[in-house]
Amino acid sequence: MYQADTISAISTALGEGAIGIVRLSGDEAIEIANQVFKGKDLNQVASHTIHYGHIKNPRTAQVVDEVMVSVMRGPRSFTREDIVEINCHGGIVAVQRVLEMTLLAGARLAEPGEFSKRAFLNGRIDLSQAEATMDLIQAKTSKAMEASVNQLQGSLSTKIRSLRHEMLQTLAQVEVTIDYPEYDDVEELSSQQLNATAKSVKQQIEKILHQAQHGKLFREGINTAIIGRPNVGKSSLLNILTGMEKAIVTEIAGTTRDTIEEYVNVRGVPLKLIDTAGIRQTDEVVEQIGVEKSRAVMEKADLIILVLNQSEALQPVDIELLKATQAQNRIILMNKQDLAPVLTSGMLAEYQVSEDELLMTSMLNESGLDALEAQIEARFFSGNLQAGDINYLLNTRHTSLLQQAIDSLDEVIDATEMSIPVDLIQIDFTKAWDLLGEITGESVQDELLDKLFSQFCLGK
Repeated sequence: MYQADTISAISTALGEGAIGIVRLSGDEAIEIANQVFKGKDLNQVASHTIHYGHIKNPRTAQVVDEVMVSVMRGPRSFTREDIVEINCHGGIVAVQRVLEMTLLAGARLAEPGEFSKRAFLNGRIDLSQAEATMDLIQAKTSKAMEASVNQLQGSLSTKIRSLRHEMLQTLAQVEVTIDYPEYDDVEELSSQQLNATAKSVKQQIEKILHQAQHGKLFREGINTAIIGRPNVGKSSLLNILTGMEKAIVTEIAGTTRDTIEEYVNVRGVPLKLIDTAGIRQTDEVVEQIGVEKSRAVMEKADLIILVLNQSEALQPVDIELLKATQAQNRIILMNKQDLAPVLTSGMLAEYQVSEDELLMTSMLNESGLDALEAQIEARFFSGNLQAGDINYLLNTRHTSLLQQAIDSLDEVIDATEMSIPVDLIQIDFTKAWDLLGEITGESVQDELLDKLFSQFCLGK
């Protein structure tokens, strides 16, 4: 689907920087760039070359900025259209002015994600690869980036196409047998074939979903709630892990009134750390709200880090938290090891605390944190899973479509075992085939495309 008009947008983040890039794509990208470029005639230069010059106002010829301009002729470009990238100075005003000049010369301001949408519509990438570009941009750790690159290179697309091909072969054979009903065993053979393929495809989809659970952690991070009563060291832990003073640390109980969220990189795995308000009984209205939010965060967390003060005896709130988190994935820090011990691990036995849940730490001395990181990695990735092992980085849309496909395949399996007519069974089988096609964009509605690409950044 070739796009006729030429679009332009800023492709780098707004703000002060050494370089900013304005990108054009479309039939007239080179001609429009030529109108605002003072230097070589861009119509005459070779593809995939870069040229020094200045950007000028196409109406007044006033020089706007000193630039380097890259020319990439289609189809050897990201969108398979002619692309021009203007590398200018990175200040907010400079980049905006260069963009304005391209719009004055006849380009249209791109919609969010329109460059990637054109790449998809022009067959350069499929839908899952387009979504992987956003995962790559939003990757918070090196492992998340590696997993995104795997998908960008087509790991999911290849598998989905293989499954659809397997299903299509079965559909084609069933169609032939339906067209020649004079054979007595045609109905039974077709039903058996649909049953076998449905079971095979379902099993492979379940494997994708199982492996993608690790990919989800790479993409979204591990929701980690740091909980405990006031002044046990929660905010100090957050500050140490982030390397910044994100939370105010004082001797005054109740300093943290709200949840504080921050992403940190723990051995290549993103943790979404949530420092919660100290949980205690309080009459202070604002603090009460913070405590209630803390309890809500606890319920949704993938991992609980419960911080106890080992220099004091257990308090009622400590006991409440130990009981409330028994069924959750948790690590218990016996903090303030720099002080004389009062609380011991043996005193926690009655609250179903196992030794492998306990770590001894001191936020003052920053001790025990390496062991904490090692345990987090071991809890979620068995200590040895690498991003290269993640073939499928699924988002919510992919997961939903795969689950719907499994539901349709279950209908096929049940129907074949109840001897329902093949032409009726085929409806659910075809539905599953179409659902898989929505992942790569081979069977997808325009409204969905508009919604998906509108979530991209403007210059992508």
